[in-house]
Amino acid sequence: MRKSGILLHPTSLPGRCGIGDFGTWAYRFADFLMEGGQRLWQVLPLGPPGYGNSPYQCFSSMAGNPLLVSLQTLVEQGLLNADDVKPSRAFASTHVDFGAVIPFKTALLRKAAQAFFRRGHSELHREFHQFCTEEASWLDRYAVFAALKEKNGGVAWTHWKHRGKPDSQDVRDQKFVQFEFFRQWRALKKYCNERGIQIIGDLPIFVAHDSADVWGNPELFDLDKDGNPRTIAGVPPDYFSATGQCWGNPLYRWDAMAATGYRWWIDRVRSMMQLVDVIRIDHFRGFEKFYEIPGDATTAVNGRWMEGPGDKLFTAMEKELGRLPFIAEDLGFITAEVHALRDRWGFPGMRVLQFAFGNPSPSDPFKPYNFVRNCVVYTGTHDNETTVGWFHGIGESTLSAENERAERKRALLYMHSDGREVHWDFIRLALASVADIAVFPLQDALGLGSEARMNRPAIAENNWHWRFEEKQLKPELSNKLHLMCELYGRLGV
Repeated sequence: MRKSGILLHPTSLPGRCGIGDFGTWAYRFADFLMEGGQRLWQVLPLGPPGYGNSPYQCFSSMAGNPLLVSLQTLVEQGLLNADDVKPSRAFASTHVDFGAVIPFKTALLRKAAQAFFRRGHSELHREFHQFCTEEASWLDRYAVFAALKEKNGGVAWTHWKHRGKPDSQDVRDQKFVQFEFFRQWRALKKYCNERGIQIIGDLPIFVAHDSADVWGNPELFDLDKDGNPRTIAGVPPDYFSATGQCWGNPLYRWDAMAATGYRWWIDRVRSMMQLVDVIRIDHFRGFEKFYEIPGDATTAVNGRWMEGPGDKLFTAMEKELGRLPFIAEDLGFITAEVHALRDRWGFPGMRVLQFAFGNPSPSDPFKPYNFVRNCVVYTGTHDNETTVGWFHGIGESTLSAENERAERKRALLYMHSDGREVHWDFIRLALASVADIAVFPLQDALGLGSEARMNRPAIAENNWHWRFEEKQLKPELSNKLHLMCELYGRLGV
């Protein structure tokens, strides 16, 4: 079935509390998707972000991001007062000021938790205890980790001075916040599914060193005697960086994973399958071979490729979980072996239109005439410039300015375009392609430039903070999207 959808992380939604959340605007966006003929909403990882506020460096691979909990919903539940959620100063509407938002929301979430536990027995308390029982395999460990991290001033667990048992109320508060996160998210997902919209989630292949996963399962990661990464993940020099990308995530001990029957991975994917309909696996090529960098390195120039778990991992997953609803992020330096692994399991790969015109070779797989049906085409991803920013920005990539200009010229010739609405040219090209699924960031549908870029790979600061404004989501936009999806057979009916 041919479908299309929009990539938008919930933090980018409007709202008066400084960051998008699972409140009113999440439901309005779902309505916008339905009215625009979109059948997919793709999000970034939903975990609690750590270093650089990145959703790809989470404090847990299983927990939810507390900043996404709707404070207004807590007011409606009687756990906060209306005056509580009025910030002492107005937050920006176009970006997230994490330095101001985090203490504001954290204090109110703690206040709501305390009100919840003072209230006594209720149906909501019964739901809470059931949630704690059902999710105990990860929740107990995460709640202790989060409480200890807070007690130690937020520093990485390898530098904790206080390692004993945390205060029980702090642990309960952490569990309550997770209960609210999952309760609100599941209600939103149900609303989307009832309107014919599926959620595409995002599962990073690696986890952050400063996480409950590594703290609680050190034997599964390549650490030294002090708990620091002996080797770390990344990629060699590429399109985004001449010195490669040094991510800092500790690498897995795949031999130790195999000895457990890949239990940690199976539990992780099972949990995510309950929260989303489709899972995009970030850095799929790492399952075939992963790039190993010394733990003390600051660039990815000196590394080596090592064997990944390959078919053995997916066989173990499928045996317990059934059909795996994966999209393989197969971008970057990809070998025939990676393609073969992807195709053996029938996972759709990714095609990005911003990569379609740099290589003049007619065999370039990113050119639309080389697409296969079982793939997902993107105008761009969260790691790319917006399409407008890409078209007008020269000198942003590792290509020479002359080659970039030639690339833009080829794009215009291919699309028979004058470039005045290049974002719609790209969206049309994606929707008209043979790819079963087409996805584009909301920034491209809005025709926004570099100011709306979500992430710059290999640069740790000033990412992940873009938000759209209420006035930008107009009926004319949803009408145009619906017409184009009808024209190119992507209404999913």
